[in-house]
Amino acid sequence: MQVKLFVGNLPWSVGDAELNQIFADHGEVQSARVISDRDTGRSRGFGFVEMETNDIGALIQATDGYAIDGRNLRVNQAEDKPASGRSGGGGGGRGGFGGRRDRY
Repeated sequence: MQVKLFVGNLPWSVGDAELNQIFADHGEVQSARVISDRDTGRSRGFGFVEMETNDIGALIQATDGYAIDGRNLRVNQAEDKPASGRSGGGGGGRGGFGGRRDRY
């Protein structure tokens, strides 16, 4: 079955290829992506892995706590992002951008 994993506590030195390699021993990796800061391009210290596995519990147990460059990875099943893209915020019927009142 296809699963998506959240991988946290990544060292800054780990890129997509290294992340892929960590999980390749545990099944067929479909994608491995380290999330980077938009402005600096530097790793944000977490990423996502999509892969095939028959036992997600065993996969998480085998990889959670894996030590790399003095840091222990934190691995969880990823939660799907809300479909709307933007959530919360209030605005009382003004499309979620409220806070401004037109004054004449």
